[in-house]
Amino acid sequence: MHKWLIVYSSLTGNTKQIAEAMYSTFADGEADILSIKEIDKINLDDYDYIAVGYWLTRGAPDKTVQEFLTTIKHKTVMLFQTHGTEPGSEHAVTAFARATYKLGEDCTILGTFSSQGKINPALLARRQNNTDKNDPHAATERNKKRWESAAKHPDENDIQRAKDFIAAMKHKLALREKYLNK
Repeated sequence: MHKWLIVYSSLTGNTKQIAEAMYSTFADGEADILSIKEIDKINLDDYDYIAVGYWLTRGAPDKTVQEFLTTIKHKTVMLFQTHGTEPGSEHAVTAFARATYKLGEDCTILGTFSSQGKINPALLARRQNNTDKNDPHAATERNKKRWESAAKHPDENDIQRAKDFIAAMKHKLALREKYLNK
């Protein structure tokens, strides 16, 4: 049996919700889940697959996760992120590229998962007062609609998508193993 590790960093609880949904899909003993704050309690060599979850700041994983990603070497990795923007947006896609860039040597990205999530209330308060039309985070009608949408996430659909993501990654790994054993 392969051993999984789910590591997450969560400022507002969004990423923790997604991580816990993913973890709920595993059988007893098949996976461990840890907050990034607890990462020093384990040895990464004990795990075959590592799912790393984070929130976005300035279009990239938070600093703690960026530092952690550099310590992962020779592993199969899944990345998952929560953010206030739409999951398929350029901002979300670019954030995955920035996370991948931080990974240590010889890592394989098996898959990525993205979910919209509530925006940090302190950050949202600052943005709601920003009327600078040249600032992409200003309180425009488009951004206000996005913030309103983000406040409803992660929702039950996002939770189910996270569970389905892990099922798809397990299936992908089984197919890969079958192929390599031929």
